[in-house]
Amino acid sequence: MNIMDNFISYTDDRGTLVPIELSEIPFEVKRLFFVNNVPENVIRGNHAHFKTKQILICLTGKIEIILDDGNQKISHTLNQYEKILIPELVWDYITFKKENTSILVLCSSIFDPNDYIGDYKEFVKIINK
Repeated sequence: MNIMDNFISYTDDRGTLVPIELSEIPFEVKRLFFVNNVPENVIRGNHAHFKTKQILICLTGKIEIILDDGNQKISHTLNQYEKILIPELVWDYITFKKENTSILVLCSSIFDPNDYIGDYKEFVKIINK
């Protein structure tokens, strides 16, 4: 899987179908969640994980995501049906660029508060060890 690409979608007069083949996900999905009703230009994420990998999928709207490995920051814009892989030990900032934007997140592990790195200075120290 590329770090960012689109899902194949099928649209006709009945609507749009977007299949997600779990065999194409580079990890076993242990948890998923969605985020919506975020005001325009509000930032979510703003953390990293020690071990969790995630695939973030833009279901509707538009987001800007900045991935930071402690040495380099890369910005991506995701529109509807686009996805991005967020590896472990990568800081992410997700800005919701339009009202009514929804994202779906697939995770490689179950929720564990000890897996989160919530302080950027601590993250940089961990990365540079």
